[in-house]
Parts: sequence; C-alpha cells; structure tokens
Amino acid sequence: MERSTPPRAAQRVAVDDGELVRAAQGGDIGALGTLLAAHRPGMTAVAVAVLGAGADADDAVQEGMTVALARIGDVRDPGAVGAWLRQVVRNACLTQLRARQPLPLDELHAVLPSSEPDPAELLERHATRDWVWRALEDLSPPLRLVVMLRHFSGVTAYQDIATACSIPVGTVRSRLAKARGQLTARLLATADDTHGDVKAQTAVRRREVEDMLVAAERGTLAEVLAAYWRPDAEFSWSGGGGDASRFLRGMYQDIEDGVRGRVTNVLASREVAVCEIDLINPPENPFHCPPAVVWIQHLEAGRTSRLRFFHPPRSVQPIPA
Repeated sequence: MERSTPPRAAQRVAVDDGELVRAAQGGDIGALGTLLAAHRPGMTAVAVAVLGAGADADDAVQEGMTVALARIGDVRDPGAVGAWLRQVVRNACLTQLRARQPLPLDELHAVLPSSEPDPAELLERHATRDWVWRALEDLSPPLRLVVMLRHFSGVTAYQDIATACSIPVGTVRSRLAKARGQLTARLLATADDTHGDVKAQTAVRRREVEDMLVAAERGTLAEVLAAYWRPDAEFSWSGGGGDASRFLRGMYQDIEDGVRGRVTNVLASREVAVCEIDLINPPENPFHCPPAVVWIQHLEAGRTSRLRFFHPPRSVQPIPA
C-alpha cells in the first residue's frame, strides 16, 4: 500500500521549521525562541516516555533545551529539526539513566559521549551568545557558576564541578536542575528582547588574567594584583587556601621552576568569571604541574574577592621513575 501524501498542515510545519532554523542560525533570537516553544511538547513526550513523568523528565527537557540553544548551528537539515531536538532530549535522558548506575561519578565523563558544545564555539556564535549570557546574568551566582562550568567550560563532569566549587556532588545536581529551569524560562521569555554584547566583558577578564601571567614572569605581579584584586581577596584550592601573598608565592615559584601559562578560554559575568589556562611545563620536568588549571573568580564591583584554583584530572599519568 502506497503512503499517502502528508497533509498540507504537516507540510507547512516542516516549511516553517526550516525557515525558523535558518533564521535562528543567522542570529534571529525570536525565531529560535519560537522554534523551541513549538517543539517543547514533543521534547517533553520523549522525556516522559524514557524517564516517566516527574522531576527527572523535566530536568532532561531543560538540559536538552539548554544544549539546543547553544547548538542550533549544528542542525544540517532545518526541516528535520523536530527529530533533532527530540534526539537531544533522548540523549539527556540516557545520560541520566547511565548516571544512576553504580559507576563512580568521576569516571562518567570518560565513558559517556559528550553532548556539550565547544566553549569557544558557543561563545562566538552570532547573537545567541548575548541572549544566553544575558539570561545567565539573571541567575544567582551559585547557580550561574555551575551552569558556566557544565555548559561553557571544559569542566563538565559533576565530580569535577563539585571539586572546583568545593560543594557536594548532590548540590551540583540540585543547582543545575534549578538553574536549567530558570534559564530556559528566562530565555523563552526574552526571545524578542535586545541583548547587549558580552564580548567587551569577556575581553576585560581575559586581559586581566593575561596581564597577571605576564606580570608574574616580570616580577611585578603584586602591583597588578593591587589593581585587579580587593585588598582582602582570598585564594583557595582543593588542598588549602590563603590570601594574595600565598597566591603570589605560588605563582613566582612556578615561574622560577620554568612553568608558563596560556589562556585558552574565558567566561565572564558580572559576579563570576571562569578562566581556563594551559600550563606549559619545562621539558626537563614535564609533570611539574598538571596540564591545565581553571581559575574561578568571584567579583565585587569588578574586582576579585575570591579566587579558587581547580586542576582537571590528567589524561596521561606520569610514569614512575
């Protein structure tokens, strides 16, 4: 039996989807908001079918919408965007199901396929960058930070986020769930608004960190910190903490030992900034420092009040002598 031609209404939806996707990929935020609002029922149906009705399904839809907001540029067949959106949610559901297994959380990122966007690609992608970032600014700093790490940085595993923020893994999960709900609602509510450019804000933070790395090599880091940090600024890492003088000693010691840093990614908001830095060790001591460090800066009136270091796990372990 031959298939009948799809009704005109179905054809019209496909055409509209294609037009909306192309407009969204060209920077039309209103089109992107309309697209996601139209397909949210279908995305919810997928989540309920996989996880059952409840908070887990809601969280999967919110995760899926957050990823879709960032990756609309990846859609190659605009007319089939509905299937693409449902698959994004299905992936989020499967990630939840796998996470329920008794696998240590810090090993999940090694075995699960990543659905997260490349941070540089995400931040540089047309007007969506400004729309998402403006919505992030409306979250409280604790919620904003976990979203920044999970969706915009290289620190995506729940255990790594917990270590970086010095909070329990359960708190990471609950903050992400709450943040995603607020973020999605805010994005859809502001789809037609005008959004300011975040490039300038990010550039300021990048310049500050790069100035600090250069000043450490020149021996003038104290003067730079006086300009960029509050006098009572605190510094911490997983093994302890201290004040600006402790940070200075550590930076100068690394420079003396031949370690250099290269900024690879910066995320900046009004009260929280995240900077990812590759650490380049001297050839004679390639494992002196971990390969990278993440600086999490808490800001007050534009100056750092707290800085926390986090070293992502090594992908290659040093060979014992």
